[in-house]
Amino acid sequence: MLMIQKQLWYGCVLLLCALLSCKEDKETRPTPDPVTPEAPTSPTATAEDKELLDKVQQSTFGYFWEYAHPSSGMARERTGSGDIVTSGGTGFGVQAIIVAVHRGWITRAQAVERLNRIAEFLGTADRFHGAWSHWLNGSTGRAIAFSAKDNGGDLVETSYLINGLLTARVYFDGAGEEAALRQKITRLWETVEWDWYASRGDGLLYWHWSPDYFWEMDMPIRGWNEALITYVLALSSPTHPIAEAVYQKGWVQPNYGFPMNYGGYRLNMGPNFGGPLFFAHYSFLSLDPRQMEDDYTNYWLQNLNHTMANRSFCLLSAPKEYRYSEGFWGLTASDDPEGYMAHHPGNDNGTVAPTAALGSFPYTPYYSMQALRHFYDALGPQLIGAYGLKDAHNKARSWTASDHLAIDQGPIVAMIENYRSGLLWSLFTDLPEIQAGLVKANINKPVYETGFPLAVADVQKGWVDLLKHPDTGAYQMEVATKEAGIYTLSLLSKDGSDALTIWSGGSPARGLQTVTFGAEGLPGAYTLKLTNAGTSKQLDVYLH
Repeated sequence: MLMIQKQLWYGCVLLLCALLSCKEDKETRPTPDPVTPEAPTSPTATAEDKELLDKVQQSTFGYFWEYAHPSSGMARERTGSGDIVTSGGTGFGVQAIIVAVHRGWITRAQAVERLNRIAEFLGTADRFHGAWSHWLNGSTGRAIAFSAKDNGGDLVETSYLINGLLTARVYFDGAGEEAALRQKITRLWETVEWDWYASRGDGLLYWHWSPDYFWEMDMPIRGWNEALITYVLALSSPTHPIAEAVYQKGWVQPNYGFPMNYGGYRLNMGPNFGGPLFFAHYSFLSLDPRQMEDDYTNYWLQNLNHTMANRSFCLLSAPKEYRYSEGFWGLTASDDPEGYMAHHPGNDNGTVAPTAALGSFPYTPYYSMQALRHFYDALGPQLIGAYGLKDAHNKARSWTASDHLAIDQGPIVAMIENYRSGLLWSLFTDLPEIQAGLVKANINKPVYETGFPLAVADVQKGWVDLLKHPDTGAYQMEVATKEAGIYTLSLLSKDGSDALTIWSGGSPARGLQTVTFGAEGLPGAYTLKLTNAGTSKQLDVYLH
């Protein structure tokens, strides 16, 4: 049995998710025959999509900027939480601030002032062997108990915070106040005692330690869940690293190597359709899954298939009374009519959180845009709040959350930006410290086979739905060329004729590259064909 560890708000203990029976896991439903495409649809209104992405990112960022704690600058836990600030949510917010500078919503100087204030606060706040608690008092820096025995260090939340700060350390590379900020971040990073949380004597890394209850919460960090970033940072620490054996024993050995098929989508890790969708978000806000592969999985394909399986469950398998649709899907942790729940296909009550589909924008841009349009156009009067979309909605119960939550706001800003520009992925992943930690984990940059290795077709339709990128006005596709040579890349019509030649006898650089094509608008069903001497790869696509 696999266990999913996720702390729930309102003082609940961690969510426990069991694997479905082997019989159910092998195939949750028969794979349908491919659907024959109907008449071409109208081209995507690219300008309107760009405006909508700008709107949702900027309004959601306001939660971390306008609603931040006035003294410390930290992110409040949720709307209405007063002095309660959250360490992990602040790490997400730091990355949102970077996006805001990149997009021109605030100045660089404004961001640096805010981040210096946060760093100074964190330097004096309560710490427990270098780790911060899940909640802090935003005025005093004193730890606030998250649950009865959780009044000390929270290593997973600390990892989200450090992740954000290290990303900022790369981005703000100037002199003066920016140099001072980098020094403060480095001190905070180097004083987290990751190894202390693996000092219990059993070779495992632990989530919590309390000065009053010590290890009584008894929660080793085991995957597959949201804590891969915790292990990457613990391995990467220049001052307090954990041993590679801790990663292997606690994270890899109990949980990797058990692939399952959910509705036609292969997942190498994760129970029950991969678990809540935040598993594909929290560790990957600035850690680029396209550059990550180990003996068990390619992390991009893990996250893409997880998203596709989650969406497929909503559309094809969930109770019809939940009223899921192409514009209303996505199961993850959020507020819901019963309080707070980590929703996934094995724990579903009809509640959709916008962060699920919107945090999946890099993986499923067309399907995520369908959801975003529905959230704003059809549900806007109910869902739009002071800082973008409210936390969740349940159509079957005519219920809408009243709050915004920091940990759900952050992935919306960050992951939409990674889809649009790859900004955060480009900053953090190549840090020398992080690369060293990934090597210790045996996570390497993939060598992709020639073809379209990052694309996964919709099992029901048989093709990949492509959205015009709102910032370029053209379609984009990742294409890999493993060997040097002369390549031709063509877009073929249904009758096999050449609709568009993208590369003609060119010699592209070896490796993975993003190809842009079709700015003039070519809606309908096609086949992408990549050829060179002795090699031919094809991918069916539908251009919207």
